[in-house]
Amino acid sequence: MNIGTRVRGGGTPRPEKWGIDSEYGVLRDVLVGPIDHFTWQPGNAVAQRAERVGLQFDFEVARRQYAEMLDAYRQAGVRVHVLPAEPELPYQIFARDSSVMTPWGAVVMQLQKVYRRGEYAGCLRFYLDAGIPIYDLVTAGNVEGGDFMVLEPGLAICGHSGERSVETAVRQLRSWFEAEGWEFHDYAFDAHFLHLDVQMGMLEEGLAVCCVEAVEPELVGWLRDHGIRVIPVSYGDAMQLGTNVVALGNGRVLVPASSKALIAACRAEGLTVYDPDVSMIANGGGAVHCMCQPLARDRVRVRR
Repeated sequence: MNIGTRVRGGGTPRPEKWGIDSEYGVLRDVLVGPIDHFTWQPGNAVAQRAERVGLQFDFEVARRQYAEMLDAYRQAGVRVHVLPAEPELPYQIFARDSSVMTPWGAVVMQLQKVYRRGEYAGCLRFYLDAGIPIYDLVTAGNVEGGDFMVLEPGLAICGHSGERSVETAVRQLRSWFEAEGWEFHDYAFDAHFLHLDVQMGMLEEGLAVCCVEAVEPELVGWLRDHGIRVIPVSYGDAMQLGTNVVALGNGRVLVPASSKALIAACRAEGLTVYDPDVSMIANGGGAVHCMCQPLARDRVRVRR
């Protein structure tokens, strides 16, 4: 398998099995990180708050919650793939960040934190061993998968705070997508939000959750200009990973059990909610969206 299937200038062929063209097509295969060596690490607002208010990490609780999340995927008919565990990588569980999936194959990202930089190696080996095409590798600086979303066919977004993701690397991604004929929106935000998926997430076609009271108004306006309706959540809920969701397709969504207001709102919309408790993991800085990388979703129709 060659590394780098991207056609310079665009026109890259799409793999038959792998790839995604939305955040909400029926999820068939998902990559998750291993729980084996997970511990809370300093360096983000969520983990720092957990320690400041006196919470303590319990690995056995985290392991049980992780198993509950995997069971939810299997109940939803999703094939689960797990990255091989490496003892030097305590945040390898957050498989969202080290790579992202595109319509044309995977992109291997660069991570900011020193204790996370080695995560690229395991995900690269996984894609090569599984025969999953690698579209390209980011070389222009650090950019993490929690800031990136393929929202729907022809439309992608990537956030940057100057810390976890920097503008130069986002511009590199943007150039690739624009060469393929896609609209790509880059969104600057304050670093304490960690990633874009702490501020918004897709629930189903044309429906997102967003921390409207805290994000820049241009983000909400941009979503609405593209026909994406928004369910608002409070700033407090967002900082407890209340927008960190995974759309499963066919009106189903994975939402952390702690996001009670969002769960109620989703059910009011007629969505089926899978709500595993991942609080022990989330207090370390990431919930269900952070822990997964979709590998294959059903293609969806173009809305626009």
